[in-house]
Amino acid sequence: MPEISASAPPRFEVAVVGAGAAGLAAALALARAGIPTALVGRHAPVADGRTVALLDGSVRFLDALEAWGDLADKAAPLAVLQIVDDTGSLFRPPPVRFHAGEIGLSAFGWNVESAALVEALRARARATPNLTLVERDAAGFTAGEAVARVETEAGGAIEARLVVAADGARSRLRAESGTPTRTWSYPQAALTTILAHDRPHGDVSTEFHTREGPFTLVPLPGGRRSSLVWVADRARAERLSALSDADLAASVETQARHMLGAMRIDGPRGLVPMRGLSVATPVAHRLALVGEAAHVFPPIGAQGLNLGLRDAAALRDAALAAARDGRDPGTRAALAGFARARRRDAGLRTLAVDGLNRALLSHHLPVDALRGLGLVALSALGPLRRAVMREGVLPRLNAPELMR
Repeated sequence: MPEISASAPPRFEVAVVGAGAAGLAAALALARAGIPTALVGRHAPVADGRTVALLDGSVRFLDALEAWGDLADKAAPLAVLQIVDDTGSLFRPPPVRFHAGEIGLSAFGWNVESAALVEALRARARATPNLTLVERDAAGFTAGEAVARVETEAGGAIEARLVVAADGARSRLRAESGTPTRTWSYPQAALTTILAHDRPHGDVSTEFHTREGPFTLVPLPGGRRSSLVWVADRARAERLSALSDADLAASVETQARHMLGAMRIDGPRGLVPMRGLSVATPVAHRLALVGEAAHVFPPIGAQGLNLGLRDAAALRDAALAAARDGRDPGTRAALAGFARARRRDAGLRTLAVDGLNRALLSHHLPVDALRGLGLVALSALGPLRRAVMREGVLPRLNAPELMR
C-alpha cells in the first residue's frame, strides 16, 4: 500500500470511503474494471445476528465479483414469498404466494448473515489487484477543480478524481459536500433476531401484515432456522426486546400462528429505528453517493442493501464508460446518467416501501379496501403478478451490466 503522506498524497482514479458491504462492492467492481481504486475505512467487526435477503440481481453482481462462491453454502434460497393479512380488516384477502419458478428463477434471492457477506467481500478485496486498502476512517473531504482530497485519521490523505461516499446514513462526506437531504421517521421500531424452530421452513419467506407493520420470517440454511424482522409500535418493540429468550420465543410463535412450531431464540437481538432518508441528487462535485449515504429505508421488503449494491454496480458502469472515452469520471457530465437512474430507482422504492408501511398503519376503510384489492389482483392476475415479481427482483430499466 502506498505510504500515506500529508505533503505528497498518493493519487487514484477513484477513492471509495466506507468499508461496509456497499463500499466494498463498489471498490471491488471498480478495481476489477481496471480502474485504480482506493478503499478508505476501518474493517470494523459486523454485529452478529443481522441478515440480508440478497435478491437475484445482487447475487449476479456478487458472483461477477467472485465473492458469491464463498457465500453460497451459507445462504438459504427464497423460493416462495408468502403474504398473510393479519390486520383484522373487513377487507382481509386470503394469503398470497409468489413462486420464483413463475419467472424462471430457482429463487427470488438468498438470505445470508450480514457478517458472512462483509467478510466474503473483505477477503476478496484483500486479494484484488488494483485496489489499495487504507484501513483508517476518513476525517475530511475537499473537492478541488481537478481532484478531490480525502483526509484520513492520524493526518494522512489521498487524492482521487472521483470520491465515492459509502460512509453510511450519517455520511460525513455527504454533509461536507452540502448535498440536500430529506429525513423522516415512523412511530415504530424493528426487532431483529435469529430463530430456531421445530418445523422446516421449506424455503418459504412469510410476511404477516399487521396493524403495527410487517412481521417477517426469512429462511436461513439448515431448514429449521429463520431470521426475524418484527416491525411494531416503538413502545411495544422495546417491551418485546426486553423479554427473556423464552418469553420472546413464545411471543414470536404466537404472532407466527404456530406455523413453524415451537421456537427458540438462536442469535443476538437488534432494535432498529424506523426512519428514512433521501437526497435531492446522489452526485456532487467530484462525489457520488451510494448505499445509505444516498438513501435509508426501514427494514421492509429487502430494499436497502439491494439498492445499495445496484448503486455500486451502476457507478462501476459510469466510471468504466468514462475511462473508455478518456473522460474525467468525477465531472457532473460523466455522472449524469448514473444520477438520473439512481434517483429514479431510489424514488420508486421509497414510494413503495413508505406506501406499504403507511397503508398498514392506516385504519381508513378505503385504504384497507385498496390494499386488499391489490393483493387479490396479484393473486388472480398472472401477468400482473409476474411483472411485479420481475420488477421486485431486478428493475429492467437501466439494469447495471454486472446484474444482467
